[in-house]
Amino acid sequence: MQLVNTKQMAGMREGSIALAQVLAAVLLLFAASQGAAQEQVSANASAADLDSFCDRLPRPAFAKLSKSQFSNDWFEVYEIEKGIWAIYEPFQWQEVISYLIVGDNMALLFDTGNGIGNIKAVIKKITAMPVIVINSHSHFDHIGGNYQFDNIASIATPFTIKNAKGSISARVKREVSAAALCRPLPEGITRDNHHIRPFHISRIISEGDIFDLGGRKLELLRTPGHTEDSVALLDRDAGFLWSGDSFYEGPVWLFFPETDLYAYRQSMARLARLAPRLKAVFPAHNTPRADPALLIQASKNLELVLAGKVAGVGVMDGNVEFRFDRYSFLMRKDYHRLPPP
Repeated sequence: MQLVNTKQMAGMREGSIALAQVLAAVLLLFAASQGAAQEQVSANASAADLDSFCDRLPRPAFAKLSKSQFSNDWFEVYEIEKGIWAIYEPFQWQEVISYLIVGDNMALLFDTGNGIGNIKAVIKKITAMPVIVINSHSHFDHIGGNYQFDNIASIATPFTIKNAKGSISARVKREVSAAALCRPLPEGITRDNHHIRPFHISRIISEGDIFDLGGRKLELLRTPGHTEDSVALLDRDAGFLWSGDSFYEGPVWLFFPETDLYAYRQSMARLARLAPRLKAVFPAHNTPRADPALLIQASKNLELVLAGKVAGVGVMDGNVEFRFDRYSFLMRKDYHRLPPP
C-alpha cells in the first residue's frame, strides 16, 4: 500500500524540497486517518500541497503507451505485452496498477485495486475466459474489487484472513476524500458508503505453486516484508516479474506495524538474484514497467540503509525517508539496523 500519490513524488527527480513537502502533507492526512494527534493540523494546507498531482498526468511511462478501448472514466487499460494488461487507476493518489494476464485457457488477475471502480466490468470486456484472482498482498488498495470474483487464491496468513473480512475504517474512507482524487468518483460511490467489502478465499496457495494459463505459466514467490502476505508472480519463460509493493518507482512504504524489515531485506535479495534473467518488472503502483536492474540497486541500497550508512530525511510522524534516484524507502525513525550479511 502506498497512500501517497507519487506523481508528486516521482518527484524525486524534480526536487527534494517539493518531495518533502508533499510527503509531509500526505503523512498528515495518514496520521489523521489513524485518529492521531495531528487531527488539528490544517487540512487546507495539506490539500493544497496535494492538488498539483492532477496536473502531472499522464506520467511519461503511460504517455508512451496506447490506451486501449477497454479504458473507462476510472480505469486506464494498456496492453503492455501481448496478453498482459495493466489496469491503472490514475485519478486517485495511490495510482494502483492491477494486471490481467491472459493465457490460452484462462486468465489471472493480479490485484483488484481500490474497489472504487468496477474492475470486473473491465475484465469482462477484455476476456470471457475463467479468471483466477491472486493479490500481491492484502492491503486495502489491492483487494478492493475481490468481492466481485468467486475464484480467489491466496496464501493463508493471519493478516490475510483478517483483511478478507473487509474494512470500513477512516483510513479507507480517506481514499475517496477530495484530497485523494483528481476526478469525480464513479456513480454510486461516496465517502460515506465506500468501504472494503469482505471476500471469500476459495483456494489456499503457497510458495512455488504454478498457475498454467495455457501458453503461459506463472510461479508464486513468497516475498514477505512490506506485509507478511506479500507475494510476487514470475513468468520464467518470458522473463517477467510482477513485484507487487515489494518494489516500484516511488517511496516504498516500510513503516507499518505489519512490515518486517528483516523479511523485506531477504525478499529484495531474492528478487535481485532473479534480475539478470528478467526482461521486465511490472510493479503495483505508478508505472507499469521497471528496469530489472533497479532490483539489484535497491537491494544493495537497502543493505546500506540497514547498516546505518545512508543518511535519511525526517518527514514527520516518526518516519524517515532514504532517497535514491527513482525510488526511496520510507521507514520508522526507530527502525532496527541490521548488520550486513
